[in-house]
Amino acid sequence: MTALTTLTGETVDLDGALDTLGADLRGELLRAGDAGYDRARQLWNAMTDRRPAAIARCVDTDDVRTAVRFAAANDLLLAVRGGGHHVAGTAGVDGGLVIDLSTMADVEVDPPARQVRVGGGATFADLDAATQRHGLAVPGGVVSETGVGGLTLSGGIGWLRRKHGLTCDNLVGATLVAADGSVHHVDEQRDPELLWGLRGGGGNFGVVTEFTYRAHPVGPEVFVSFTVYPLDRAEQVLRVYRGWTRELAEEVSSLVVCGSVPQTEEFPPEHWGQPCVILVACAATDLSRGEDLTRPIRSLGDPIAELSGPLPYVDLQQLFDADYPDGLRYYWRSQYLPELSDEVIAHTIEWTRRRPSARSTVDLWHLGGAMARVAPDATAYGDRGAPWLLGVEANWDDPADDDVNLRWTRGCIDAFEPVSAGREYLNFPGFLERGDAALRAAHGEANYRRLRELKRRLDPDNRFRLHQNVPPA
Repeated sequence: MTALTTLTGETVDLDGALDTLGADLRGELLRAGDAGYDRARQLWNAMTDRRPAAIARCVDTDDVRTAVRFAAANDLLLAVRGGGHHVAGTAGVDGGLVIDLSTMADVEVDPPARQVRVGGGATFADLDAATQRHGLAVPGGVVSETGVGGLTLSGGIGWLRRKHGLTCDNLVGATLVAADGSVHHVDEQRDPELLWGLRGGGGNFGVVTEFTYRAHPVGPEVFVSFTVYPLDRAEQVLRVYRGWTRELAEEVSSLVVCGSVPQTEEFPPEHWGQPCVILVACAATDLSRGEDLTRPIRSLGDPIAELSGPLPYVDLQQLFDADYPDGLRYYWRSQYLPELSDEVIAHTIEWTRRRPSARSTVDLWHLGGAMARVAPDATAYGDRGAPWLLGVEANWDDPADDDVNLRWTRGCIDAFEPVSAGREYLNFPGFLERGDAALRAAHGEANYRRLRELKRRLDPDNRFRLHQNVPPA
């Protein structure tokens, strides 16, 4: 018997109905006990171990419509998997139906129009490989294995944010299957309100099977500044970094990573595992100009390592991939910050030293530029006024260490709260424990009301509730 969980929490036997669903799909339907089921249900974050009753591996929009209609007809809990990389594990569901888009990863580039059509299951590795063949890029994140869908729908802060904006700012069209199985082709002329909602409003309105993005000339090489200093020098380094960012050209997007020296051949073995501060910047401009613009943060003397230089853009996008493997345990929280004050710097250093896991980091993202010029009501994403983002990333191996790592992350966030802007980045949301309060703060009350109206139109029964849920008005 295959028991599925309904929206009301009831358990129903749908073996016969699932047989019919499997026959109706062009793709594959996997159930517990089937070959490939255990691999298909696994998510990137090992903290989330979900056992769906069935996984519909869809191959096109018609398959997705079939699966959504099946869930609606049987009142089933429904999850959507793109890249499966969300830290909160929203791509899985116990006892329900997963719509898996991972085979829908095709990318079509239109170089003259500088537009890219991307399947809902694609990763940024898929997208970057296709666009860079034409000297183009769509702003993404900083880990190439991230799914384009999840990152886009909640923002998308990456290496091009200050020059070309967020990923969601570059979304110009989409195809969405709503909760009743209807298909919506969306752009600025066709349902601009839904396009507004998809630009940062999360996975609340249905399954996005295709995204269309605006692309920009980037690469094939960019200048990457990558300098590692001992944590003992972090106060001096971060003050210099703060001054450097005040008049920084928008071509440069940068990130501070406070963690441990990686144990790889690029770094001196005598420093492996030691606390450090890493300044990383991408200059999406001429290589010589990028070198000049980043010189102040590379010239502080006596670094542990200086690895700066020209780098293919696709390699930059994969720079941190090895630090975030499948199957590790992750818990990430965030806060926007109004300034990089002395107090923020002191907290950053203190909580870096208190990390229970050498894999964990305290990160400071410099924002502003193109992403900040978008008005709060122009996209569902909301207010872009904060010039800094704090990311607290607990990353560890052993389940026995869960509690100490969760406590460290929450303690760090609590310490920063008095100096924060009171909002979090919805792609670093922990386990969604702040719920509705986090969404209201992130989107703003006026945007939140618009999102609720969109939700009422497209998903009045709140079938897509397992993501960062905006309830219908």
